[in-house]
Amino acid sequence: MELNLQKPIAFFDIEATGLNVAKDRIVEINIHKVNPNGTEENKTWVVNPEIPISTDATKVHGFTNEDVKDKPTFKQVAKEIEQFLKNCDLAGYNIIKYDVPMLVEEFLRADVDFDVKNRKIIDVQNIFMKMEQRTLSAAYKFYLNKELENAHSAEADTKATYEILKAQLDRYKDAEFKDRDGNISKPVVNDMNKLQEFSSHHRNADLMGQIIFNEKNEEIINFGKYKGQKVEDVFKKDPGYYGWIMKSDFPLYTKKLMTKIKLRTANK
Repeated sequence: MELNLQKPIAFFDIEATGLNVAKDRIVEINIHKVNPNGTEENKTWVVNPEIPISTDATKVHGFTNEDVKDKPTFKQVAKEIEQFLKNCDLAGYNIIKYDVPMLVEEFLRADVDFDVKNRKIIDVQNIFMKMEQRTLSAAYKFYLNKELENAHSAEADTKATYEILKAQLDRYKDAEFKDRDGNISKPVVNDMNKLQEFSSHHRNADLMGQIIFNEKNEEIINFGKYKGQKVEDVFKKDPGYYGWIMKSDFPLYTKKLMTKIKLRTANK
């Protein structure tokens, strides 16, 4: 089933120096853009992360420090990447927890204003894990009945994710899903709004899901000793909490959000 698109959608995959969104850096990014008229574009950037690539990361994606030492930095190609993603919704495998936050962090470091608020974000992994609960290679085998070659190559993973989403739309066209509350729906439909809703675990206020929205659209802390409490309430009863956030290894986007809430709370 071909995708029902109102605007371009960009499937992307990131390889990085490690898994820490706040500290690690992008080494490779591949973007496979699908346009509403059916045309497709694919671009790959390999960049110098300006920090060492961990041994564990090299074992996964194959890039060494020697491989990237003469490549441009992300800041040097940030505008080009941002332009390629202009007006695109975003899709990928595990992008809600990893690729989107990592990409936004890099844009913030490069002083590029990359707004994700008006973009649909569709996480193929979450659809897959909810319906089948397996890995990317297993998903490719399960849905397409063939082996995924060059796994952990950004381009191979990105294209595989695109093919899997189309296969999911065919396979689950009329499939029912029962949520934790016993509600039954048919959520896997060819609609980017519905797919974003189903492929998300929470309505995130930040990108890592450390701050989420409740039913009243209030920002709620989703980790640590104040988990489940309103951010505004925590700032009022624990003035030092904001300072701790700013000094700790939280993503820049999360710190930016917390500053916005802090200022809003102070002005009430």
